[in-house]
Amino acid sequence: MTIRNLDKLFQPRSVAIIGASNREQSVGKVLSRNLLGDAFNGPVLPVNPHEDAIGSTLCYKSIADLPIVPDLAVICTPAASVPAILEELAAKGTMAAVVVTAGFGEGDGHGADLVGEIKRIKTQYPIRVVGPNCVGIMVPPIGLNASFLHIQPPAGNLAFVTQSGAVASAVVDHAAHHNIGFSHVVSLGNMTDVDFGDMLDYLVADPNTKAILLYIESISSPRKFMSAARAAARNKPVIAIKSGRNQAAAKAAASHTGALTGSDAVFNAAFRRAGILRVYDLLELFDAVNTLGTGLKAANDRLAIITNGGGLGVLATESLVELGGRLAELSPETVAALDGKLPSTWSRGNPVDIIGDAPPERYEAALEEVIKDPNVDAVLVLNCPTAIADSIKAAEVVQRVVAGKPRVPILTNWVGEGAQEEAKKAFYRASVPSYDTPNQAVTGFMHMVRYKRRRDMLMQTPPSLPEGYHPETERARRVIEKAVGEGREWLTEPEAKDILDAYGIPVIETVIAKTPEEAGMAAVELGNHVVLKILSHDITHKSDVGGVRLDLTGRQQVIGAAEEMLRTVKRVKPEALIDGFAVQRMATMPHAEELIIGISTDPVFGPVILFGKGGVEVEVADDSAVALPPLDIPLARDMVQRTRVWSLLQGYRNRPPAAIEELTAALVKLSQIAMDFPEIRELDVNPLYINDYGILALDARVRVQDAANAIPVAIRPYPKHLERHVSLDNGLALTVRPIRPEDEPALLDLIQKSSLDDLRRRFFAPVKTLPHETAARLTQIDYDREMALVAESHGEILGVARLTADPHFETCEFAALVRTDQQGQGLGRRLMGDLIRHADSRGLQKMFGYVMSENRAMLALCHDLGFIETASPDDVGTRLVTLDIKQG
Repeated sequence: MTIRNLDKLFQPRSVAIIGASNREQSVGKVLSRNLLGDAFNGPVLPVNPHEDAIGSTLCYKSIADLPIVPDLAVICTPAASVPAILEELAAKGTMAAVVVTAGFGEGDGHGADLVGEIKRIKTQYPIRVVGPNCVGIMVPPIGLNASFLHIQPPAGNLAFVTQSGAVASAVVDHAAHHNIGFSHVVSLGNMTDVDFGDMLDYLVADPNTKAILLYIESISSPRKFMSAARAAARNKPVIAIKSGRNQAAAKAAASHTGALTGSDAVFNAAFRRAGILRVYDLLELFDAVNTLGTGLKAANDRLAIITNGGGLGVLATESLVELGGRLAELSPETVAALDGKLPSTWSRGNPVDIIGDAPPERYEAALEEVIKDPNVDAVLVLNCPTAIADSIKAAEVVQRVVAGKPRVPILTNWVGEGAQEEAKKAFYRASVPSYDTPNQAVTGFMHMVRYKRRRDMLMQTPPSLPEGYHPETERARRVIEKAVGEGREWLTEPEAKDILDAYGIPVIETVIAKTPEEAGMAAVELGNHVVLKILSHDITHKSDVGGVRLDLTGRQQVIGAAEEMLRTVKRVKPEALIDGFAVQRMATMPHAEELIIGISTDPVFGPVILFGKGGVEVEVADDSAVALPPLDIPLARDMVQRTRVWSLLQGYRNRPPAAIEELTAALVKLSQIAMDFPEIRELDVNPLYINDYGILALDARVRVQDAANAIPVAIRPYPKHLERHVSLDNGLALTVRPIRPEDEPALLDLIQKSSLDDLRRRFFAPVKTLPHETAARLTQIDYDREMALVAESHGEILGVARLTADPHFETCEFAALVRTDQQGQGLGRRLMGDLIRHADSRGLQKMFGYVMSENRAMLALCHDLGFIETASPDDVGTRLVTLDIKQG
């Protein structure tokens, strides 16, 4: 993760065009024209050995002839020449390049060799590269158009990052036509270097960017992408289109779980987890921008509709219901107030139909009453043109109400073209969201709702698992290592259930028998009503002979069935290695629903968790949800709620509600299995029975691989290896460990029990407590780029030390707080020592922090730890302390 030298890409003081040309219809000609316009305030240096001038601008014969070292180079020469040009520029000191040249996309052969050369140059020089095979970049606020696009949009506060040059062209064209401005337009091309993660890290810190738009075809570094996206989405809207939704690669998977977790479903899960709002076409993308770009926020999903046409209100209502929103129920007070201001023929409900002859004053009266209703989260105002009412003046009324900063967002749809265009333009100038159809307007409102829900999910403080939950990790590890060591891809069903049992997921009682006679005795032991299965390393599918479920009663029946299974297997698969039989007690769970839970491996994002409707028709039912681990209880519950089976689990007719708490806990435990064992490629529990008493796994299958071939989890899990037990100077025993999301209450308690002076020194401002959003941000950290170590004793946090790495991942800033009554016992030194060691293990080079000059104890500790103290460049009352970690 790095944004090193991206400022040279997007804020260059000088630009060179390598391959500039006078030849009409050439890329070099278009690039030169776009860069040599008078918008960019800096030298533009064309390079071409065959030209004396590009237009009226002097052209240089070679890079060596350039009078200055350009910050940015734009390269459009033939592919074979690009690596040598890039290396010459990097050696000269150029820090950024845009390679628009194609010819690098081949999976093998010369194109791959050229890509390898670019990557080699990247390891030797700090130059950043956008592309190759891209249309370039634009930064309209500084007049930089280093692209060969046909038009430059106006400056604005939207950033658009895309892998597709064609989509970049379409978006820029649409935006220019609608006067939509951009802070950045970036075509990434093949992403040999700069990728989506880099751009998200850069744009989230850019004050001119208010929303980030993405067109994604693939993700090159999923963990970096997830870390950057989660950080960005906490601060500003991130909206994405993902192409390739209909890929069917998962159909070849060997398990139900693999078949249900197609790549597009996993991308959906990744976007949801990152807080990204996904849209499905360019029109919806701009509608989302129209809504979220205004900064408006809806508290919930209850929409009020004001219209001068009943049909329009019906269309909007239908769209709202289909998209999962709710029609606000107007309060009796609002209805009474509207009775006094509207004609007697008004609808007396929501939608508020103010009748087709409604003058502007009627719009104003209705709107002013509706926005005061506490049951309303947003208002959609609809207008269809009529010969007896002035649509333009009605629009002016809405703008006047909006200018008064109402409590709730107001969206508009002035239906039609021609006569309505002037009103739409006026809405745009006034930053009032306006749409072309009722459906688009409602979709815009639901974008607002979905964005808030995703952002809220990022800020939730999840409850922990039940107290005392300690999985038997080593027991499960022995099972997996045995299978991997024997070269087996599939575990036997008893082995699979052993792993589930080790992690506290209830499994049906099963006895392993070596012979048919032993199977008969096991049936008697289990109650004379059992399911019999044959165990074989060579039989892996339930459709095979050995996996057929046989419901049996009695010892002799079981023996006979076992003998017949042996004969059948040997006849069908003479080479099969028979390990014996599994004799399983019949499940007796009244009113149980059949579910499926599992783990699959996505080729991009690694392990994913699945939940859905189970049973033999699992694929046909097509009712499932996926999520990326690690999971917590709210995330697991969200998975379950996204399926249709959720409504059945709530109870119906004479069936009580199912044990949702046990189900969500099982999903969290499954998530822990996925994180603890990269060897697990697939895990399938189908069916999982659930009723009001609990859950029970009937069948389980696990597919394993060598850990060296595993794709890592996309979100770095809780780093348990950093936990350790220590004692303070006063003998107090405590645990030092990474902070967890459920630590929010304990962190707030630490704040409450610390003196105001200590809090002022830590936060550089008078602080008595922390708002939930801040506390959630401090406890729900991204372990990939942050760390917070807490000292815990009997559930209380006595101190915390944290670091945040910069996007270069070279330096990190630290901060620390020890509870006032625990100071002087060596706690701060222990926390800081562990923090420094962690920074060193992650490859960070420097640690720095700002300490108030009056905080002599902290300055003395930093001095003892090897920090160098200097004056802060920004505050005379603050000292800057810096540690060279490698020498510390």
